Parts: sequence; C-alpha cells; structure tokens
Amino acid sequence: MNNATAAQAPEPQRIIKKYPNRRLYDTVTSSYITLSEVKTLVMKHEPFEVLDVKTGENITRSILLQIILEAEASGSPMFTAPVLESLIRFYGNAMQGMLGGYLEKNIQSVIDVQTRFAEQSKGFTPEMWTQYLSLQPPVLQAMMGGSLEQSKTMLAQMQEQMQKQTGQLLGAFGIKSSP
Repeated sequence: MNNATAAQAPEPQRIIKKYPNRRLYDTVTSSYITLSEVKTLVMKHEPFEVLDVKTGENITRSILLQIILEAEASGSPMFTAPVLESLIRFYGNAMQGMLGGYLEKNIQSVIDVQTRFAEQSKGFTPEMWTQYLSLQPPVLQAMMGGSLEQSKTMLAQMQEQMQKQTGQLLGAFGIKSSP
C-alpha cells in the first residue's frame, strides 16, 4: 500500500472500554483516559464507541451524558432548571420521539450557521471585525432566520399531528373533539 492509499483509508472506529472500577481504557493508545480526554475526542470529531467490558453493551450515550452533566455542573450551564424539567416531562410522552428529532434538526441548523460563518470570516481584517461587531444583531438574525422559520414550521407540524392524534383517540371513544 502506498502513502496515497494509506492517507485515504478511513479511520477505524476507536474503542474505549469501561471497566467495573469506572475506569476508561482507550484501545488505540493502550492507556486509561478520563472523561475530559473523551470530551477532547468529541471536540476533534474523532469517531469512538464506549463498551462496557462486563456486558459488551455500547454505553457511548451514557458517557456523553456524563460529559454534559460535568459541563452543566461547572461554570455556566447551557440549560436552565425549567428547561431540564421540561425535557424530563417529555420522557414517556407521546411527543418524545418528535422532540428528539426537533432538537436534533435545530442543533444541526445552529452548527450549519456556525460553519458558514467560520468559512465566510476566514479573511477578516481587524477593521472588518470591528464593522461586523457593530452589525452583529442584524447579521445574526439574518443568519438564524432560516432555521427559526424551520423551527416554526416543525412546531406547527407537531401541533397539527397532535391534534389529529387527539381527534382519532377521542373518536375511538365516541367523543367528538371541538375544532
């Protein structure tokens, strides 16, 4: 295999093993790592999976939630208590699946805006940054406008679907819903 072929070969999925003593073992570096180092892998977009050594179960989500918990507990949290309470109320709710998709699409929209902004601002001079900062709210609103419209549309669709489901449920019991 030549160097060009080696450079094109996809990176294998990194496996991190979690032992019963709560330690994480990185099979690529053959060393124990911390949650902070797992967070670094996430920040670098390095693919990985965390497996429980005892059961073989994929516990990646659990480890990612631990990282979020640590981030929320230290410094400035991203979520307020009322937002977290609302999220908890959605578990087991008929809307749980739709909310997950809604949040995922909106977070992806923010990431897309951030990526576009980073690409467009690569050649900014100090003068251009000064001018940009003076215009920030209108620029940000324009950049986010599309994703906000998507959010409104998706919420309207969710509301419409809930109304249909409620009408069907009530109809099954012989109750007519009011429009």
